[in-house]
Amino acid sequence: MGRQDALLERWGRFSVRKRWWVIGGWVLVLALLGIAARSLAEGTVNSLDIPGAESQEAVEVLEASFPERSGDYGDIVFRAQGGISEPGTRASIEPLLTRVAEVPEVVAVSSPYQGTGAMVSADGTTGIARVQFSEGADAVSAASVEEVERLIESARSEALQVEFGGPVPAGQEREGPNESTVLGLIAALIILLILFRTLVPTALPLVTAISGLAAGFAIVFAMTAVVDLSKFAPNIGAMIGLGVGVDYALFIVARHREQVLAGHTIEEAAGIALATAGKSVLFAGGVVVTSLLGLFLMGIPFVGWLGAAAAIMVAVAVVVAMTLLPALLGVAGRTVVHLGRRRQEPAPANHEASSWYRLGHAIMRRPYLFLGASTFILVALSIPVLDLRLGSADAGNNPTSTTTRRAYDIVSEEFGPGANGPLMVVVQGASPDGLARIREAVAAAENVAAVSEPMVNEKGDTAILAVTPGTAPQDEATTGLVHLLRDDVLPAAAGEGVTTYVGGTTARYIDIADRIGERLPLFFALVIGISFVLLMVVFRSLLIPLKAALMNLLSIGAAYGVIVAVFQWGWALELTGADRTGPVESFLPMMLFAVLFGLSMDYEVFLVSRIREEFLHSGDNARSVARGLTSTASVITAAATIMIVVFLSFVMNDQRVVKEFGLGLAVAVFIDATVVRLLLVPATMELMGSWNWWLPGWLDRLLPRISIEGAEPGPAAVAATAGASANGR
Repeated sequence: MGRQDALLERWGRFSVRKRWWVIGGWVLVLALLGIAARSLAEGTVNSLDIPGAESQEAVEVLEASFPERSGDYGDIVFRAQGGISEPGTRASIEPLLTRVAEVPEVVAVSSPYQGTGAMVSADGTTGIARVQFSEGADAVSAASVEEVERLIESARSEALQVEFGGPVPAGQEREGPNESTVLGLIAALIILLILFRTLVPTALPLVTAISGLAAGFAIVFAMTAVVDLSKFAPNIGAMIGLGVGVDYALFIVARHREQVLAGHTIEEAAGIALATAGKSVLFAGGVVVTSLLGLFLMGIPFVGWLGAAAAIMVAVAVVVAMTLLPALLGVAGRTVVHLGRRRQEPAPANHEASSWYRLGHAIMRRPYLFLGASTFILVALSIPVLDLRLGSADAGNNPTSTTTRRAYDIVSEEFGPGANGPLMVVVQGASPDGLARIREAVAAAENVAAVSEPMVNEKGDTAILAVTPGTAPQDEATTGLVHLLRDDVLPAAAGEGVTTYVGGTTARYIDIADRIGERLPLFFALVIGISFVLLMVVFRSLLIPLKAALMNLLSIGAAYGVIVAVFQWGWALELTGADRTGPVESFLPMMLFAVLFGLSMDYEVFLVSRIREEFLHSGDNARSVARGLTSTASVITAAATIMIVVFLSFVMNDQRVVKEFGLGLAVAVFIDATVVRLLLVPATMELMGSWNWWLPGWLDRLLPRISIEGAEPGPAAVAATAGASANGR
């Protein structure tokens, strides 16, 4: 047994002996974290800062030269069947605008009745009052937005519809974990009861998962005192934390029960479980955390901190599984294996009589058939990813119950879809004639519906043009317009000494998608490379990590393909509760990749470590694969089912990005736990034979030794591996 095995086994035994001290320590930690979160938390934001991007430079220029116009805006949309100029209606609207102008952080309110910014529909029934805030959507206080919304609510009547849209209200629509978390816990309870058929081992993974969620959320919300955390972080954190929390605890509990049934004491079983399954949990959790922290490579602060928040949830789940869980196993004693009131204990499993063993042998007999069928399924599901378009869904994807969606629909109907996301062209150093020339060139560009008159600062050195595209903010044509203005139209029209920037919320989302698209290959290479090295160290093999990387890419590609087919093409879209297609959220592919690569490594390590454990004892590759599959299949299936149901429950969430994330995770876990782990991995390992464990001698001497299976190779295994090495020289 290696030093790591001995340390983990001693810790497992210690946790059982000192179980009440460990549990008491966790109660104290949770209480302190709760107090810290309550006193420090400042809430999530909708930060869109992108250092170095043109849209960010536009904001910085305005903050220095035109500060009163550097913030974001909100649109108050009015609709009255009798017309908004009808005296009674106007008498309701104008006092509202006066009161809104007095709200803190509001610097200006344009009236639909007067001024160059007046916006009234052709039939006179609809008008827009633009509310200019002093800060961006991520920095405007919730109190100011809530006050504007309260005033709007007081102005609504049967004769006058009033809605609030634009970047600021969209940025303030924040949600924490909702009923999806509860539904996920209920689903996990049912599945665990089916697996264990008794209450105690069913409850333990749920208790640890809930404890991990509580601790993780306390840390994450305390982070908001010093960092800007995305509004998506609570839901994504709940999804990941609940899924891995139950998963990791389940692996350890299952191994603990197996050791108890084999005749070990509770203390011995807990030690062995931590030295084997616990080490797998440490490895898999480390891969997930590393992958998520790699999101800082994107160069987008909110994406990096979103990954950090998710990494904290995973890290806490690992710590809870390795500390609190063995103490709870000590409290549970032999009740972890009792069935029913008579305290009957299930007999140790007869692996060779199980259906999983028969499946394993069926794969051993026809590995090419299972390899071909599995690969075909994965490739077919991955085909839609070729049409993947990154972007950001606009308010038209919000639920119809929200005021932002109603405002979006009214504006689209009366003023055109582009009015929901105007671009902001910032011009520095242009003369009045130069501004006129720039405005004329922009107005003549393809897909431009309207260009406002220039708005110039007091010094006369900085001007703003509001450009209304002919298409919606999320449309591909709008992205094309931004690039056209930046690359061709503005450079040609501006002349020497004039600097132009295309900014605004729509441009910021486009810059985010462009930045992520540029850096995705680097991120993918980093995650795959780190995982490859770690698997090579753990399994002393070159082919195992290579196989794992290729299969993980296929399963993740299949998940991307399903997301594109549903949310971008609209296949079965109504089943998700969404009613409009759009681009895939720009940061979703890398978040999914980070999480799914780590989760798939979880199953890979759990399955392959058991296969290697059998191989080290027998040296029989086919029998080892079949027995390893039999030992782990039921646990992997149960863990995957829990994750799938947990992730699918988040498809009910109102936020489109959470729907995409939940569906993508659910599909990927389903594919990985069925097609990949139960079919493709055994088939490829049978075909590779003893080559599974081949590693060049010089590389073997360089790599550190980390053993997950906790067994020394027997003579047969040494001979088989030596034969492969000899053939490979």
